[in-house]
Amino acid sequence: MTENNTPRRLSLYEQLLNRDRDRKFRRRRIVLFSALAVALLVAGAIVYVGGTALNFNANLHRSGALNGQNVPKLTKDTNILVMGLDTRVDEQGKPLPPEMYDALHAGDENTGGYNSNVLMLIHIPADGSKAAGISIPRDDYVDVAGIPAGGPAKAKIKEAYGYGFDAEKTSLINAGKPDDDTTYQAARDGGRKAEIATVSQFLGNNIHIDHFIEVTMAAFYQTAQAIAPITVCINRATQDTFSGADFKAGIQQIDAKQAMAFVRQRRDTTDPNYQFSDLDRERRQQAFITSVSHQLKQAGTFTDIGKMQGVLSAVSKNIVVDADLNLIELAQQATALTGGNIAFTTLPITGFGWSPEGASINTIDLDQVQATVKDLLSPAPATTQAPAPDSASASAPADAGGQTGPDSQTATVDTPAPSAAAAPAAASSAAPSQGPGTSTYADSTGALQGGSIPCVK
Repeated sequence: MTENNTPRRLSLYEQLLNRDRDRKFRRRRIVLFSALAVALLVAGAIVYVGGTALNFNANLHRSGALNGQNVPKLTKDTNILVMGLDTRVDEQGKPLPPEMYDALHAGDENTGGYNSNVLMLIHIPADGSKAAGISIPRDDYVDVAGIPAGGPAKAKIKEAYGYGFDAEKTSLINAGKPDDDTTYQAARDGGRKAEIATVSQFLGNNIHIDHFIEVTMAAFYQTAQAIAPITVCINRATQDTFSGADFKAGIQQIDAKQAMAFVRQRRDTTDPNYQFSDLDRERRQQAFITSVSHQLKQAGTFTDIGKMQGVLSAVSKNIVVDADLNLIELAQQATALTGGNIAFTTLPITGFGWSPEGASINTIDLDQVQATVKDLLSPAPATTQAPAPDSASASAPADAGGQTGPDSQTATVDTPAPSAAAAPAAASSAAPSQGPGTSTYADSTGALQGGSIPCVK
């Protein structure tokens, strides 16, 4: 209330947060962590497990969704699109075991759909220079491509998969095909093709996608079970009754159920002034990948054949890759990335808004997005390698509420978001003390460097 008792008008950002809280009571949604953690783990393990890769290949689902891609390959670099689906079913569209639904705490097979709630492009230069992980905010409002049978002209980028899936399935059923697994798998490929085409177009100059990895919620949970305990670092203590998050400040070890909460938390229900957004959640995903890769490399887990066999067995049943993905090549690339030769960046948005249909969206400047991608894929040669930021060297000041970056501001449609190329912001004064080799990131801006256990919001 204001001094004259007139209710204060909520900012668009606050409206979005309140609306999302209400919607969460009706429908619990989970956002997957990026499948790169799975890809790195699986690929790296293949190097050491040897013959186990044969069993892995036998269970692995492969897709021809990249066949007929009209974007030419102009360089020797490798682009891998990672898609994490918001679905609570297995790769045949069947329900998961009841005990898994209990552990996921995210509804059952009737919850969720075929949105690509996690989208990340992994760019691996052919010359061995630093790789780039580019997170694409799921609610970016973009032109949709790759749906020949119809579909909206514009939608949230995550929705291209679902629209492609529905269009292909409807076309096949109308053509007299039975509603069976063959039709279902063809519809899934229709979703993949639409998502890949939409992302390729959005990133600029129709980026060629060499490979893709699609992971489900089940794959994440089973992988987290196989590798737990997992070491992560949180800037300050935080709780969230929606996701089940309950973390202390600092470095800590978590189990598979806590890992789900770590990558899906988007609010603090104990402190309304400690605001989260999807961008913060994407930073959590990046931090999880980096932490897992660093932890397993340091612990020598890649050489633990028994543990790796369990991981391979769990993951192979719930991921899909393209038909031409060479697992040995990926293994060679992935083991190099686990050493920290990668940096993760989230593409910029300009603010938050509403689509003509009334859906909440991220507004974007397409030229800015594509310029950022171009810079990340073809960086200017550097004369020296700057060290990763830590709590001592990072210099961006925190505001009075202990926050920095976009989350310390009131975001509206007209509020510009910081460029993804900005330097990493410092953590608030409440950030935990760190051990050697850790880095602190107060918000979603800047590049998160691999090779350590990052402390994040």
